[in-house]
Amino acid sequence: MSETHGTWTPEGEVNPALREEAVIEALKTVFDPEIPVDIFELGLVYAIELADDGEVKVEMTLTTPSCPSAQELPAMAEEAVRQVPGVAGCKVEVVWDPPWDQSRMSEDARLALNMY
Repeated sequence: MSETHGTWTPEGEVNPALREEAVIEALKTVFDPEIPVDIFELGLVYAIELADDGEVKVEMTLTTPSCPSAQELPAMAEEAVRQVPGVAGCKVEVVWDPPWDQSRMSEDARLALNMY
């Protein structure tokens, strides 16, 4: 698999290469207001698709369909991803299949929430 590079000039990178790691780091800045763990570590992010034109699609879920942050979290995730160098646009889609459960949480999230 070849690695994609951005376009460089003496002033720096003009069209930075879009990296999944950078999108993940951006998503890790989004927290549910009621839970002190980011949406990525909670396991709410199901898929990240990067297109060659800089468009990003994120599929995520919420802990429950009645989540009080149902409107805020997807918008916060979209805004965070739009700040990543190389992102031309972002669409966040909320999906309910498969349903979220605690097994999707990272070990760090379980420790932070005392859910061993």
